Amino acid sequence: MNKLKQMTLFMTIVETGSITKAAEKLELSKSVISQHLKQLEHELAIPLLKRTTRKQSLTASGEHFYLQCCEMYKLAEKAWSDILHQQESPQGRLSVTAPHALMNSIIIPALSSVFNAHKDVELNLIAHDGQLDLMQEEIDLAIRVGESKLSNLKQKRIGTIQDVLCIAKDYPEFTIDSIEALPYVANHWQSKQISHQLVNITTKNARVINFIAAHQVNTVQNSLALIKNGFGIGLLPEFIYLQHQDELKEVLPTYEMKASNVYVLHPFHGQVPISVRMAIDVIERALA
Repeated sequence: MNKLKQMTLFMTIVETGSITKAAEKLELSKSVISQHLKQLEHELAIPLLKRTTRKQSLTASGEHFYLQCCEMYKLAEKAWSDILHQQESPQGRLSVTAPHALMNSIIIPALSSVFNAHKDVELNLIAHDGQLDLMQEEIDLAIRVGESKLSNLKQKRIGTIQDVLCIAKDYPEFTIDSIEALPYVANHWQSKQISHQLVNITTKNARVINFIAAHQVNTVQNSLALIKNGFGIGLLPEFIYLQHQDELKEVLPTYEMKASNVYVLHPFHGQVPISVRMAIDVIERALA
């Protein structure tokens, strides 16, 4: 770092024409400038400037070194300018992971509404219901349902999703008391024995119903397909249920389940890239 500083000082001495003027421009004392120049020439073991009381001029080696100092300075200025520009306009690769249920219905439409206008952004979308390692997989942003265990990742609650117990609209009739005998389509994260606590929308009284899983799936799309085709009762996010109301019906329309919190996680500490900030904002609005 000291070498870069000395190169900048030397370049300034050459361009201003004297140590005095360089000191004024850099707001340093003449003695400090002189000391750095002397140390630089000592370390290089070659004179860079020929100085008299009235003027200074470059040696052949000094002229060659000065041109390289200028190139170094231009590269440093460009690096500084480029990184500032990246904070003003999103660009580069943006990797986002989210559960299958959220990716197609929420995440992709939300990101499209913002990044279609930014062609320098390369989206890398990973639909995955597990908790991927953001650092190992080089992921910028993770959307997860439910709070994650404590880690060195930044975590923020950005909304909720409501689940609905539903069944095919043309499924044979049943009574409230016979619900627990219905075959259950379980998600991979559910156990063989499933319990749901529902709250009456009007009276606020709670009711617990229990099921034994008859079928199991690893994506919400598979769950939707089995439920629509009459394989039994299952749990779907409300926004997916509403898209298929012509084929589905709520099992207990006067009851509702507790909403699940949705969190965003990212590995950035301090300044967060503008593309990540924009993605978080638009996903949060979509969930609202």
